[in-house]
Amino acid sequence: MTLRLFNTLSGQMDDLVPSDGQTLRMYACGPTVYDYGHIGNFRTFLQVDVLRRFLLLTGMKLRHVMNITDVDDKIIRNASAAGIPIGEYTPRYVDAFFEDLDALRVQRPEEIARATENIDRMVALIQKLAEANAAYQTEDGSWYFRLSAFPAYGKLSKKDLSGMEDGARVDVDEYEKDSARDFALWKAAKPGETAWDTPIGRGRPGWHIECSAMSMAYLGDSFDLHAGGEDLMFPHHENEIAQSESVTHKPLAHHWMHVRFLLVDGRKMAKSEGNFYTLRDLLLRGYKASAIRLALISVPYRHQLNFTFDGLIEATAAIERLRTFRERLTKGVFAAGSNPELKAAAETAHSGYMAALANDLNTAEARAPIFDLVRTANTAIDQGKLLADDRDAMLDVLRDFDAVFDVIEDKDAVPTQRAIEWAQAAGRAADIAPELLARQSLTDEAIEKLVAERTLAKKQRNFARADQIRNELAEKGVLLEDSKDGVRWKRK
Repeated sequence: MTLRLFNTLSGQMDDLVPSDGQTLRMYACGPTVYDYGHIGNFRTFLQVDVLRRFLLLTGMKLRHVMNITDVDDKIIRNASAAGIPIGEYTPRYVDAFFEDLDALRVQRPEEIARATENIDRMVALIQKLAEANAAYQTEDGSWYFRLSAFPAYGKLSKKDLSGMEDGARVDVDEYEKDSARDFALWKAAKPGETAWDTPIGRGRPGWHIECSAMSMAYLGDSFDLHAGGEDLMFPHHENEIAQSESVTHKPLAHHWMHVRFLLVDGRKMAKSEGNFYTLRDLLLRGYKASAIRLALISVPYRHQLNFTFDGLIEATAAIERLRTFRERLTKGVFAAGSNPELKAAAETAHSGYMAALANDLNTAEARAPIFDLVRTANTAIDQGKLLADDRDAMLDVLRDFDAVFDVIEDKDAVPTQRAIEWAQAAGRAADIAPELLARQSLTDEAIEKLVAERTLAKKQRNFARADQIRNELAEKGVLLEDSKDGVRWKRK
C-alpha cells in the first residue's frame, strides 16, 4: 500500500516512495536541547512517529535520521547563566528528551546526529559554498550565505522575496554582513563562548548549516523526505535548501512534510498565557502517557490541534475501551468456528483503517472503523455470537492498529513513576497530584491481594468488607469490574 502524503514543495498530494526503489531515506528535525520539551514539540515528533510506523507496517524499509541541536544561541545563553560549559549543560536535556520520547512510545530513528559531533562536516560545506561564491566572510570572521546567489529561494514556503528591501531581515543577528537578507553560516567566537578552531576561523556554526551538513552526510546529497514542524518551513528549511542545493545542484529532498502548530484551550501556547505544558507537567497532574500520545496524534498532522484537558479525558476513556475489549478477547472462552458477518466486519475495519492512513495519514478517519468494530464485536460477545476465528481476526486488527497508535498495551506506570521521581529530585514535589501518589503507592501485587480478599469476603457473605475494599481501591484509582469470567481491575 502506497502512502499519499501532502508535499509542501509541490503543493499537492504525492506518492511517498524510495527513490532507489528499496529504502526510504528521511530526515526529521530534532530538538534544540536548551530546556525540557513541551507538548507542541512532541506533537511534531509523534506525528513523525505515526509516519514512520505506518511505513514500516506497509513493509517499507527506512533509514531515518534525526538531529540533536546541542549548540545554539539559547543553549550558550542558558549555559552561561548557569556558569557551566555547554558540554555540561546539554546532557541533562538530551537525556530528558529521550526519556520523554520513551514515555510517549516514540520509536528511535536509525541514526541520531548531534551538531557538536559534526562540526567538521559543517565547515567543509561552508568551504564549498565559498568556492561557489555563495558564502563570504565578514571582517569579524563570521561567514554568511549570499542569498542573491540562490534565485530559487522561497520555493518551499512559496514566499516571494524578490522585493524584500535591505533591512527586512530573513535571519536576525548582530553581525555585519553585505545584505540584511543574508544569513549566518558561521559565527565568529566571542569571549567566553563555546567555539571551535577550524580552517575557516574560530567560532561556532549557525543553526541552519547544521541540518544541511548532517542530512547530506547521513542520507546523501538528495534524499526522499524531510519532515519538521511548520515553524521550521521559513526560514530554516528554506535556508537548508539554499545551502545544500547551491553546492550539489540537486533537490535536497524530494518530499517535505510539515506538522501544524497546536493551540491550548483555543490560544497559542505560551508561558505568559499560563497554558504552557511540558510532558512532565501533564504526567504530574495524573494524566497517562498513552492518553497524551493519543490526544496529540488523533487530529491529522496538517490540521491544527486544539489541546484541552477534556480531550485528554476523552483519550483516556477511548484507550480504556480498547484495552477492555482486547481483554475480553484474550481472556474470554469462545466456541470454535467463524461468523461470516463478524469476519467481514473485521476485514472492513482493517481496510478502512489502512486506507485512512494511506490518505495523508488521516489518523482521525483511521480511528473510526476501529471503534465501530469494537462496538459490533462487544455486542456479538454479549449475544454469544463471536467465535474463536472471529476473535483471532479481531486481535489481528488491534495488532495493526497498535503498530501505529501504540496505546493499547499498558506501559503507563513507568513514565508516571519516573515523573514523580524527577519532580521529587527537582524540588517540585508540590506539583505532584496527591491522588497520583496514592495511586502509585499501591503495587499490582497489593491490588491482587485485596481483590482476592474481596472475593473471599463475598463468598463468606461479608458484603460490608467487600464493599470497603472496592471503595478503598477506588480512592486509590483502581476500578473493579465483576464479570462471569471473574474480577477484572484497572487503574484509572
